This record gives sequence, C-alpha cells and structure tokens, in this order.
Amino acid sequence: MSKAWTTPIALHELGRGPRQVRLEPDAAERAEVAAALGLQSLPALTAELTIRPWLDGAEISGRFEAVVEQLCSVSLEPFEQPLSGEIAVQVVPAGSPNAAPEEDADTELDPEGPDPPDVLAGEAIDLAAYVVEHLSLEIDPFPRKAGVEFEYDAPPEPESPFAVLKKLKDQKP
Repeated sequence: MSKAWTTPIALHELGRGPRQVRLEPDAAERAEVAAALGLQSLPALTAELTIRPWLDGAEISGRFEAVVEQLCSVSLEPFEQPLSGEIAVQVVPAGSPNAAPEEDADTELDPEGPDPPDVLAGEAIDLAAYVVEHLSLEIDPFPRKAGVEFEYDAPPEPESPFAVLKKLKDQKP
C-alpha cells in the first residue's frame, strides 16, 4: 500500500478524551490511493471519524463516503459508483496485555465474534490507512456498469468423429 496519504495521531494525544476528525485527501493523494487499489480514479473520498481511548489503546469509529471510477468487467467502459461504509477498529500498542494472543494450533477463532484489536507498530495510529483499508473492502472486484448484461453464445457442439465418418459413408455411391 502506498504511503502517499497518511494521517497519524499519537496515542498519548487521546489522554484528553475523544477526538472528532474529518479526513479528505487532496487530488494527488486520491490519485495515489486509486493507483494502489487498482481503480481508474478516486474522484471523492471523505471520512468522519471519532477516536477515543480504549483500554491502553484507542477505538476508531466512523463512516466514509467515496466515489470510485472502475472499468466495467463486461464492456470495459469506465464508470463511477458511490461507495460508503462503517469503520470500527480497536488498536493497542505493541506489547500490550490486551493484544490478541499469538495463534497456535490449539487456538480456535470465532468467526462471529469481535475482531481482536490491531497491534500498532509504533506510537501513532495512521487513520488514513484504516479508511483506505475499509474502502478497499467495499470495492467490487468484478464491477458491472448499470444496464450492461453479459451475453454468452455457446460455441457450436463439435461433431463427433463417428458422425463425420457416417456422413462420408452416406455420401459414397
């Protein structure tokens, strides 16, 4: 993932309470994000986030709105579509006792249970990275422009070698 758009916030800054953040990358940053996600372009992207202290880390919640331009997987024409999604993530610093235990063969994961908190590599949370991650999960890998239908004509059945021989036999006088 390209680091063209980053918005770090230090964990120690959250000691004063929750923070409201609005993120909106400029055109160059959106172009870098679009290239990293395999999009034609990213005309719009905004996110409204709340970051609050959580255990010894932080909880990030909010919503993003975007407009993505992709190529139709049927007609190969570019088209735009709006996307939106929710963001809900908990993060803890490295070495935290609240981090998920290391996975081993005996660990069973509950697919319906809550996700374990992410472990930060440093002392700062990159809010933009979480927005891009959640945006990437909403992108349709096989986009189809509205009104475009896939038309498939099956190839003709190949004649069996025996049918060809029978025709040849029938043609002889």
